[in-house]
This record gives sequence, C-alpha cells and structure tokens, in this order.
Amino acid sequence: MERKEIFEKLSAIFRDVMDNDDIILNESTTAEDMEEWDSLTHVQLIKQIEKVFGIRFSAKEMMSWDDVGEFVDGIQSKL
Repeated sequence: MERKEIFEKLSAIFRDVMDNDDIILNESTTAEDMEEWDSLTHVQLIKQIEKVFGIRFSAKEMMSWDDVGEFVDGIQSKL
C-alpha cells in the first residue's frame, strides 16, 4: 500500500475518532497541534488503526510515535 493511501485512511480515522471533519493532517502534525489529541485519544487512534489496517502494534510502538509521519511509517512497517 502506498504512503498516500495510508495517509488518506489515517486522516479518515483521525476525523472519526476525534469527531471532527475539519481535521487536516500532514506528516508533521503532532498532538500539540490538536486540542482533541490526548493520551486516551492516542490509544483510541491506535486501536482503530489496528482494526482498519488489520495489524497489531506493541505498547512500545504505540507510545513512541510523536507525529503523523511516524504513524504512517509504523503502519508501512507492518503491511
């Protein structure tokens, strides 16, 4: 799966989990850029990503990502 396709699916997940259709992600988007992105939301995002992409992440992987680009890298490494 190409990075662009992963990014599009990831954007949809962020919008759904955060219940905000106005979210626009880029590679360097971080939790500090979004009021809705806290530690609980981070875990919810990971769980939804795992479900949508049919992959699993370790707790270490889940907590190591700081920006959306790292999410995409993590997903690519599992596909």
